[in-house]
Amino acid sequence: MIVVAGEALIDLVPRGAGALADLKPALGGGPYNTAVALGRLGARTAFCSRVSRDAFGEALLDGLRRARVDVSGVQRGPEPTTLAVATVGDDGSAAYNFYVDGTADRLFTVPAELPPGTRAVSFGTCSLVLEPGASAYEELMRTAAAQGVFTALDPNVRAGLIPDPDAYRARFRGWLPSVTLLKLSEEDARWLGGSPRDWLAAGPSAVVVTHGGDGLTVHTADGGEHHVPGEKVDVVDTIGAGDTVTAALLHGLAERDALCAEDLAGLGAAGWTRLLRFAARAAAVTCSRAGAEPPYAAEAGEP
Repeated sequence: MIVVAGEALIDLVPRGAGALADLKPALGGGPYNTAVALGRLGARTAFCSRVSRDAFGEALLDGLRRARVDVSGVQRGPEPTTLAVATVGDDGSAAYNFYVDGTADRLFTVPAELPPGTRAVSFGTCSLVLEPGASAYEELMRTAAAQGVFTALDPNVRAGLIPDPDAYRARFRGWLPSVTLLKLSEEDARWLGGSPRDWLAAGPSAVVVTHGGDGLTVHTADGGEHHVPGEKVDVVDTIGAGDTVTAALLHGLAERDALCAEDLAGLGAAGWTRLLRFAARAAAVTCSRAGAEPPYAAEAGEP
């Protein structure tokens, strides 16, 4: 079982040009997209979050169920669902403005225990920024790591939500001893400062950096560095592409029975290259269609 912990929200995606273009509601949130992608790829997945009881919240849970994601541990609340208004650039890249005050996911509390058979827990995005829920997710990360559970982190930085960048950067560094696999975009890497080697020295066994259409690179604790190019595709938008990469990496590692630090070290150049190519293919499918619509197993191929 792979558990994904973090927010579920509604993306309002423009269907035309200009600030007043029609906005189409879409199911989203980095962790939510990762959970859906894992479910579609065929991984046993559970979602760990707090979701509103409003109509948007019900739609979010329905989307998870359609992807065969276990939602039995999802907390519920009367507060509204977080909204993210997307702006899509000419190159398909997306930027967001968030409406988060008083929303349900901010009140997440640490669950008494993880689902039976949990092999990995994935964290990231707004859920690690917005208090008081951020501290609860952080506690869950540290607890899981202390129990020997594989942990994955995609910070997926949303700078507009971070009032004190230096404090967030320090907090990020404090998470690293509890992280097995760190995945982040090159934009996130520049914003956070440091380097993959710095981050590896702090705890993770591998750091995967995405370069948009230029592919992915993994840096490993044994000094390895392996790169694959991106898959060529007509990009509609990049919404959910990074989340799909996280899901593909976790699914591929689970299929190899490699969800532990020791097995990451044993993948070698051939193993990492195959895994990164799988992640690149999966992300390309997501980029080829509007919104966060990750591929199913038949579309992504073998991990």
